[in-house]
Amino acid sequence: MANPISLIYEELYRHFGAQHWWPAKTRFEVMVGAILTQNTNWSNVERAINNLKKNKSLGPHKLRRLPRQKLARLIKSAGYYNIKAKRLKEFLKFLFESYQGNIKKMCLADTQELRRQLLSVNGIGPETADSMLLYALDKPVFVVDSYTKRILSRHRFIRDDEDYETIQNLFMQSLKKDIKIFNEFHALLVRLGKDACLKNKPRCDICPLRKMR
Repeated sequence: MANPISLIYEELYRHFGAQHWWPAKTRFEVMVGAILTQNTNWSNVERAINNLKKNKSLGPHKLRRLPRQKLARLIKSAGYYNIKAKRLKEFLKFLFESYQGNIKKMCLADTQELRRQLLSVNGIGPETADSMLLYALDKPVFVVDSYTKRILSRHRFIRDDEDYETIQNLFMQSLKKDIKIFNEFHALLVRLGKDACLKNKPRCDICPLRKMR
């Protein structure tokens, strides 16, 4: 690895170590979490997922049968709970209509076709779709989020207004198509964004990438 993107990965991994992300016991739990984490922090999502587990509803068939109003109440801690309940129901509709509720069948699908299908589901955008593909379905797709954009723009690798696909392509073309690297790199960027590269008052003095600027 000699290109700048690879050097960022190496430096972050050396500084932070493995992040063990995504924290979930099943593929389906990852997918639910990917929808719930939209516009909120992970601690709120964890509470919502724990509520679903306590209600014994965290499975495709059980969540499908759960009334939307009750689902909304269970995921209230994740914020925008009525909207997210609707999005979860839309995803479940897709899962059962296209894959008979079987996530193993999804794993066998062509990556680009599956991505296209996920993006056609109401409420699922590129970041959510790619999180599902990478973390739940083991597809070699790089996930771009607000932390990624912030870090790269501050280090002048991209413009502030760069679009999702362009940023994703930068990673996909700079790295070996390796699920573990994509997984770890995204998690490391999130860690850097939370610890040092804050939206307001960034802590550049403790940034492990400060020498690369």
